[in-house]
Amino acid sequence: MESKKLELATLGGGCFWCTEAVLLEVKGVEKVVSGYSGGNAPGKPTYKEICSGLTGHAEVIQLSFDPDIISFHDLLMIFMTTHDPTTLNRQGADVGTQYRSVIFYHDENQKKVAEGVLSELSSYYEDPVVTELSPLKIFYEAEDYHQDYYRNNQSQGYCNFVITPKLAKLRKIHADKLKNAI
Repeated sequence: MESKKLELATLGGGCFWCTEAVLLEVKGVEKVVSGYSGGNAPGKPTYKEICSGLTGHAEVIQLSFDPDIISFHDLLMIFMTTHDPTTLNRQGADVGTQYRSVIFYHDENQKKVAEGVLSELSSYYEDPVVTELSPLKIFYEAEDYHQDYYRNNQSQGYCNFVITPKLAKLRKIHADKLKNAI
């Protein structure tokens, strides 16, 4: 049996709990890990340090996906249309550089695809797209309690009022790309 060749993508769309919950539902996505990237502070950061806004890191997810099932382009289209890429350093009530919209590319091909998606979507939004595009330097896995946060905390207020509506939007506009297509 031939093993799948998985690729990595690292994306920040505000709170990593939201981005993780959305992308876990996409066909071809094998694993999603919440974490931090994009900062300059030395050592592995903690959630408390990230929340201070002083580390320069963003809340991100790193996902493993099968490009034979879902292309990087299609992943980015889902990512870009399930958060607001036009608000600088914020998503809803979450404010600070740690909540910025960002694509950390892993190679030149991902950079090229991301540039194309950003260009393609720029006319879709009334306001300018402010999503950062940067090379991935390092990814730090977040603390265990952040992993599978939505699945483990669905009755929590933030999940009900912020994540559940994002999942409804995902299911409406990207139904054909989901693991449990309706």
